[in-house]
Amino acid sequence: MAADVDKTPAGEPKDDHNEDCATPSSRRARSRFKQLSSLFLIAAVPLIGFCIKYYQDVQLVKRHEAGLKALGADGLFFFSSLDADHDLYLSPEEFKPIAEKLTGVAPPPEFEEEIPHDPNGETLTLNAKMQPLLLESMTKSKDGFLGVSHSSLSGLRSWKRPAVPSSTFYASQFKAFLPPSGKVSLGDTWWIIPSELNIFTGYLPNNRYHPPTPRGKEVLIHSLLSMFHPRPFVKTRFASQGAVACIRAASDFYYDIVFRIHAEFQLNDVPDFPFWFTPGQFAGNIILSKDASHIREFHLYVPNDKSLNVDMEWLYGASESSNMEVDIGYLPQMELRTEGPSTPSVIYDEQGNKIDSRGEGGEPIQFVFEEIVWSEELSREEASRRLEVTMYPFKKVPYLPFIMLRFGADSSRNSPREFARFGLAQPELHQQLVSSQRAGRSAD
Repeated sequence: MAADVDKTPAGEPKDDHNEDCATPSSRRARSRFKQLSSLFLIAAVPLIGFCIKYYQDVQLVKRHEAGLKALGADGLFFFSSLDADHDLYLSPEEFKPIAEKLTGVAPPPEFEEEIPHDPNGETLTLNAKMQPLLLESMTKSKDGFLGVSHSSLSGLRSWKRPAVPSSTFYASQFKAFLPPSGKVSLGDTWWIIPSELNIFTGYLPNNRYHPPTPRGKEVLIHSLLSMFHPRPFVKTRFASQGAVACIRAASDFYYDIVFRIHAEFQLNDVPDFPFWFTPGQFAGNIILSKDASHIREFHLYVPNDKSLNVDMEWLYGASESSNMEVDIGYLPQMELRTEGPSTPSVIYDEQGNKIDSRGEGGEPIQFVFEEIVWSEELSREEASRRLEVTMYPFKKVPYLPFIMLRFGADSSRNSPREFARFGLAQPELHQQLVSSQRAGRSAD
């Protein structure tokens, strides 16, 4: 009995011999308890997560029902167009477009610009030109826009000219067009704005009026497109999305870079339902120094060599997927072009003194620019093809045009062009066709 009494003085650590003297059954019981506790905790984590998600979903359904009851279907639709995170609450940032509309005062835009520009560097002026869409080119015009409400086309009908006819930029802002490391060979394409859409993400929602805040290289593209309309969406709702570029020509100090941008505009504002205006593409090129300190030329435009070059979609109801109208049309002109090469914003003389940009007679100082001699270059067509293949990878496989060749007694009427498409001269292919015809007759 005395041996069972713990004689360890108070305050001193007890000996672990009791743990060692535990019976095997008690050790197994403790081990089993620890395992069960661990399994319970592991099972409880997803269960707790499910309960939290279930509670949030229930609350979201209740808020949706309350919103539908308070605002009606149309009102809830407009509310949802502002609710960027779809939590059925409007944050101050989400409410900002309404505040601007009610007060008539727009705060300066807050861009998250990735590429800082040099305020003492060269500047250039871009001019915007536009001819409005030809309404008679729309298929709906053939029946006098029967069934199309006037409010649906209000934004389109009122868009007659660029929002900003002329604007000045810093040359360094165009660093966004420079190639990344490893993409300095002719014809190598890269993404200025990468696509974020795939088969898993689907497409972006239609019920939006105001574009999200542009970030990084999106800032420059957004600023350029804002010269046409105040609500450009740099990223389209559907694939193919983004902007790609490649070097078409290079010299010791300059690049000629061609680019292709897929973007769209939202022409309507509340209370009208959204109207999406999506050009087939924005094409163009920029000639700039390899450090983007000087811009020789910039041109951005919507190609107008096809009979139809714009897709349009507009909503009639307060549903994301229902009551959508679609049409196509022709836009004669939409382009940005430099007024001239970029020039220094501050001019210094040979002694380093700042001088007036105007001469003694009050006339602007004229700059003389050296001629650029390209050491290597691609054709514009080949560079454009590479951009297209990057946007649409399935075009890596060449597709021959479908033609009908006449066989039998009619085979001699095939034109030389039809034979040439098969890489054979007309007499050679004609002889093969005749031989096949004779072989068929012999078999009969």
